[in-house]
Amino acid sequence: MPTLAAMLLAIDVGNTNVVAGVFDGDQLVADYRVHTDDRWTSDELGLLLVQLLEQRDITPSMISAVAVCSVVPTLARTLDDLSLRYFEQRPMVVGPGVRTGIRIQYDDPRQVGADRIANAVAARQQYGAPAIMVDFGTATTLDAIDAAGDYVGGAIAPGIQISHDALVNHAARLIRVELVAPESAIGHTTAHAMQAGLVFGYVGLVQELVRRIRAELGGNATVIATGGLAAPMARLIDAIDVVDERLTLTGLRLIHELNI
Repeated sequence: MPTLAAMLLAIDVGNTNVVAGVFDGDQLVADYRVHTDDRWTSDELGLLLVQLLEQRDITPSMISAVAVCSVVPTLARTLDDLSLRYFEQRPMVVGPGVRTGIRIQYDDPRQVGADRIANAVAARQQYGAPAIMVDFGTATTLDAIDAAGDYVGGAIAPGIQISHDALVNHAARLIRVELVAPESAIGHTTAHAMQAGLVFGYVGLVQELVRRIRAELGGNATVIATGGLAAPMARLIDAIDVVDERLTLTGLRLIHELNI
């Protein structure tokens, strides 16, 4: 049960899921994952968050700060309003003008997703540098920090679910399948063949990108997997060293501490 009446509510808004966590100091005491709806009003999302928090005996008055990273621009006003209305706090939103403590070596730093920066900040602090972060979400992003701890860029690929949906939507005779690894790469049914192509093909995609990025970094970078599909995919991908499904939330906490 929470012990302090001064807590940080961290909210990571992705295209598929919203992940929220409450930190009591540096301890994550509660976290939640809900499906993203870009039509949410501040009342709908605010009431949902309050109800989830109350299940863990956390009241709105115990929240002393709100930190947000979002890749869904249509929810920006919603997040701002719910923070003020339900938690009486103006949110710290990761973006231009917010201190991150990390140098961003990108042609236009404004183009880097806030979640990718939060992941980089957390990876450097938790696992050291160099490192590669693999975030399995709507898109699968691979981001790199070099030996100096600078964010140097990465790669973006369609997420495995998007790949599955595109295949089904554009091939009339293909059906939806469960995205699990089949027993063999040689499929003996259409469903089995699709699972082999999607799952094992995706393993190969990530392994090859990690290999190339690692070589370009010039060192034995630690590879950290995060995101909703991190755990099941990591079991199939030898290149992944660590699974940290709360990496983005940790990055939000660290960025918030730099901006107090």
